Amino acid sequence: MNTVSPQNDRIVVIDALRGFALAGIVLVHFVEQFLAGQFPEQETAHLLQGIPDYIVAAILQLFFTGKFFALFSILFGLSFFIQMDNSAKKGKDYRIRFIWRLLILLIIGLFHSLFYRGDILTIYAAIGLLLPLFYTFSDRWILIIAGVLFLGIGRFVVFSIMGSDSFFGIMEFTQDSEYSKVYFDILKNGSIMNVFKDNITNGLLMKIEYQFGTFNRGYFTLGYFLLGMWLGRIKLFERVNEFRHIIKNVMWYSLGFSLVSIILMAVLFSNVPQPIDFNSWSVMFAMHAMDLANIGLTAFILTGFLTVFRSKKGIRLTVLAPYGRTALTNYLFQSLIGTFIFYGWGLGYLAELRNIYTFLIAFVVLTIQIVISKWWMSKFYYGPFEWIWRCLTWWKMMPFIRKNPLESI
Repeated sequence: MNTVSPQNDRIVVIDALRGFALAGIVLVHFVEQFLAGQFPEQETAHLLQGIPDYIVAAILQLFFTGKFFALFSILFGLSFFIQMDNSAKKGKDYRIRFIWRLLILLIIGLFHSLFYRGDILTIYAAIGLLLPLFYTFSDRWILIIAGVLFLGIGRFVVFSIMGSDSFFGIMEFTQDSEYSKVYFDILKNGSIMNVFKDNITNGLLMKIEYQFGTFNRGYFTLGYFLLGMWLGRIKLFERVNEFRHIIKNVMWYSLGFSLVSIILMAVLFSNVPQPIDFNSWSVMFAMHAMDLANIGLTAFILTGFLTVFRSKKGIRLTVLAPYGRTALTNYLFQSLIGTFIFYGWGLGYLAELRNIYTFLIAFVVLTIQIVISKWWMSKFYYGPFEWIWRCLTWWKMMPFIRKNPLESI
């Protein structure tokens, strides 16, 4: 069993899980070379030059891509509930403050989007505005709504109305579309101002298309937010030991569900004519089978993490807690480091490094950030951007420097 006291166990497991989720995200982003899109076909040869590169690509696609973003989204919904619940215990309504907090996050996200159009902060800020509306819903309705979203209602409704047409008429996500080639060239050869201009214009349009078009990401994100809020209500992270049998059962059932969904996805995609025509219901169903597999694997990873955390070896996972507590700062700096390495305004290594190399670079960056985060949290109460966000949320200066190092994790 962990030696963390019951009072701190909930905080540590949540922070460690947040750090774990962010670690997965940074691995994916570095191997994707912060492209937030598809590499033109002629560029992929540089990425896949040997068996290690294919192994990295396969592992990340199967176990990381989409899953750790989902974990992060669940934790966002959980954080919303914790903030609302803590305020309710003090007899206060946190909803207006939460909305203000999201507006600040939106501004931070827009700044981040200048560098990296794959930013998730703007998405969280926009979709998070819906959470106060759901706060008074019963557990039953929260789960029903989340379930409907996970069943792909967003994708199917949009497709039935628009087909595969873009909202804005310019978004083409195919590998060798003119749009993809122009975007790649901007990142590879453009100045930092070229990147900023494209990201804040076409990049934001692309983000809206990707989130609320047939790719369905935004609808799933809201579903994960609601799931996180529900997990907060049942106090899962405070009662990991009490729920241990249920957690273990969910872990194995979700793995089985994922395997069935992967088989279904393979069958459906094998019957789709090539090249893939996205204006097809068969493709929509195949994409949804892939999404169901991602949902199942996310549940497997989450419950697997909790199972390991409560074991004797789980204490080692607490090393991720300081990293999780400074998640916003680490997320922003990951993007600054990554875009500098790969984009033309920096070192310009986009599409020039193999997957195995970008994976190793990500691991080095991750390790350095974990070490720095542990040191930082021994000296300060918050990460730099966490502190700024908190001060602006409450519109007052919050304590920052620790007077007693023993207060830290």
